[in-house]
Amino acid sequence: MNRSIQQVCLCVVLTTSAFAAADLQKLDQRIDAAHAVLHELMGTPDKGIPEDIASKATCVAVIPSLKKGAFLVGAEYGQGVLTCRTAHGWSAPVFIQIAGGSFGLQAGGQATDLVLVATNQEGFQHLLKDKVKLGGDASAAAGPVGRNSQASTTELANAAFLSYSRSKGLFAGVDLNGDVVNQNVADTTTYYGKALPYETILTGGVPTPASAIHFVRTVAELFHASAKRKSH
Repeated sequence: MNRSIQQVCLCVVLTTSAFAAADLQKLDQRIDAAHAVLHELMGTPDKGIPEDIASKATCVAVIPSLKKGAFLVGAEYGQGVLTCRTAHGWSAPVFIQIAGGSFGLQAGGQATDLVLVATNQEGFQHLLKDKVKLGGDASAAAGPVGRNSQASTTELANAAFLSYSRSKGLFAGVDLNGDVVNQNVADTTTYYGKALPYETILTGGVPTPASAIHFVRTVAELFHASAKRKSH
């Protein structure tokens, strides 16, 4: 019964949010918030994303302040931004949203920052779809933490996505299996001033807007510097 209620609530969240596009100022603020999350991670490398994972990341999504919805039973909802690695650096961002029923049990109902890392081309292709169910459409696992940690287990090595949470200053892997990530087409259209396919943006076909340059640069520093260190 509870699972059925959660699934209904999840559908309501994803459906109603599709018609609730934010204005440009709020989208800039969302990018700033995502940038702040990554900037704080850079300040604690020993407790952050391991180098071997950072070096092979194909896409990175940041959802600042994921909250448990007080008006829904056991449902969580968050808005964030996503960028993917291209042959010429990291792409301009697109806007995404995540909803599900599992996160609140681990976050204790607190607002939590979320980082989702795609580690292979399978993860990249799933992010180009309208929706992806973590653990269903694509394999997912709680990511290991610590600069020198390694994704050594079979589950971690085969996962298309690794997920992390940051709550009250603590950064840790988190299980998001069952949660759904989908495109926020309305916000992406508002941000770019016209409808653009996600594939066009995420493969580098669109220049990064000025208000997102700091976010993309921070992603490049956090997820490329590790690769450079590994090559020496």
